[in-house]
This record gives sequence, structure tokens and C-alpha cells, in this order.
Amino acid sequence: MPTFVYMTRCDGCGYCVDICPSDIMHIDPTMRRAYNIEPNMCWECYSCVKACPHDAIDVRGYADFAPLGHSVRVKRDEERGTIAWKVKFRDGREKDFLSPITTKPWGKHIPKLSDVSGPGKDMRDSQLLFNEPKYIRMDEGGLHTLDSAGLKLKEGVYY
Repeated sequence: MPTFVYMTRCDGCGYCVDICPSDIMHIDPTMRRAYNIEPNMCWECYSCVKACPHDAIDVRGYADFAPLGHSVRVKRDEERGTIAWKVKFRDGREKDFLSPITTKPWGKHIPKLSDVSGPGKDMRDSQLLFNEPKYIRMDEGGLHTLDSAGLKLKEGVYY
């Protein structure tokens, strides 16, 4: 599902350009607005959609995947630590999804590997990858559930 940009919402900040792993998001030199230069080459990682502070980037489905056609809107709420996805179909149906943010906020960086102590013998002999329990938050009492994350399931939507 390739991305497209609403030119009226885009201010040309360039966050989508900076984060795009396939380097297909560009800023138009005349209009100073972002656009996807090659939708067929989109990796569909939605990094640009999540990074856009103006909600200017949407996603369209392929005809064989979504024969009714649809658009996907995303709203990142840093304060609540959630990403809300809204799928709107041409026939008027809407589906909402809310997920916890698992990425680091802008300006925060991953610590240097040289600053982290190396794995001990027990970690090297285990099935887990280095620091896997820590970075998937298993060291805080196991995998998170809706309850432990403070979310509730209500009619197929996370609140």
C-alpha cells in the first residue's frame, strides 16, 4: 500500500525524507512539499506516515487487497504513547486501531553499543539475542498485555 501526500497539509519539513529507507520521499523544489517519487518502490514500512507531524501522508490499498478502496490515516500521540490508525473504506465503514508506540521519540537515540556491558556466559549460551529481554521489555515482568499497558479492548478498538 504505497503512500501519498496531501499537498495542502504538507509544509515541507522533510521528516518523511529523512526517515524513508528506500529514499523515495522527496521535497519538490518549486512547491516545497513532499511527494513519493516512485510509489511502486515503496517498502510499505509507513515510517514516513508515522513521522509526519502534520498528518499529511496517507496510505492507499491495492485493488486486489482492498477492492472497495480505502485510505489509512495515522495519528501519533506522543503524550499518551500511542499511534491510532483509522481505515476508512469507500462505502463509509471505518475501523480504528490503537497501538502503543514502540519506537523512541524524535531527539532520543539508542545508546552506543560500546557503552553497554557485553553479554555474560549465560547470555551467550541462551537462545535469546543480546539484550533481547531488556529491549522487548521482558525484564519488567514478561510481555506486556493490554491491562499492563493501561489499555482496554472495546468493540475491536483499543482505548
